[in-house]
Amino acid sequence: MDDQAAGSPQDAQRVPGCYRHPDRETGVRCTRCERPICPECMVDASVGFQCPECVRKGSGTGHAPSAALPRTIAGGSVAADPRLVTKILLGINVAVFLAVQARSSLLDHLVLVGIWPPAPFTPTEGVADGEWYRLVTSMFTHEEIWHIGFNMLSLWWLGGPLEQALGRARYLALYLISGLAGSALTYLLAAGTSASLGASGAIFGLFGATAVLMRRLNYDMRPIIALLVINLIFTFGWSNIAWQAHIGGLVAGVVIGYAMVHAPRERRALVQYGTCALVLAAVVLITLARTAQLT
Repeated sequence: MDDQAAGSPQDAQRVPGCYRHPDRETGVRCTRCERPICPECMVDASVGFQCPECVRKGSGTGHAPSAALPRTIAGGSVAADPRLVTKILLGINVAVFLAVQARSSLLDHLVLVGIWPPAPFTPTEGVADGEWYRLVTSMFTHEEIWHIGFNMLSLWWLGGPLEQALGRARYLALYLISGLAGSALTYLLAAGTSASLGASGAIFGLFGATAVLMRRLNYDMRPIIALLVINLIFTFGWSNIAWQAHIGGLVAGVVIGYAMVHAPRERRALVQYGTCALVLAAVVLITLARTAQLT
């Protein structure tokens, strides 16, 4: 008979999966309850590692529960709802979309435009005229149902796992700064009188950070690379798409994502938020330089 019997040596040698992430094989067990735990769930203890549940209960660590709270791979706090920020971001996008559908004139005040109307007409409006808020509002603005539908599906698919891996604060910083980087590059390279909108810059930032995270965890990267290549083909092959936002967001997502998951533990916060500050500084410099050109 070819079938292996239960309890055979082959079964005994099978590597167990993490009790919170069954698809991740691991040879490490919690020193307190002996449940298998993957690198994301490991919490340093006085001896070995413990699982998040044992740490929350303050059992076996030798110190107060608050001294060794469970952390994500990037050092963020493990949250009860790992998709809370993603849900809020999705809700903001949908709310703005509904507002634009109800009052189309609102669109003119939210989209990213450098300067309008062109010289010599006055008065003008746009980022070059001091309306920097458009760099942010355009990230949450959509006009077509297919546009917001595609972006929100991508946000839900990519955002949840990233939020769980990075923690809420780091994930929110990644999303917002990637979106701003996309807006800044669009402002710099697109025609000053062209208008753009959409969350694509932030979404491509999530793509970049997801690729970095998967590489860090030694996951199979072929699915995310294939999906990214398909999106880039659409970016450059379809007219009326602000490719600048996609590239700007992607680059920012890779840079910030790398800092988030590769920062040394002893200087983790400094490296992570320092990188975010540097990318933000680049956004400001790009915006100032383009404004000088247009005015």
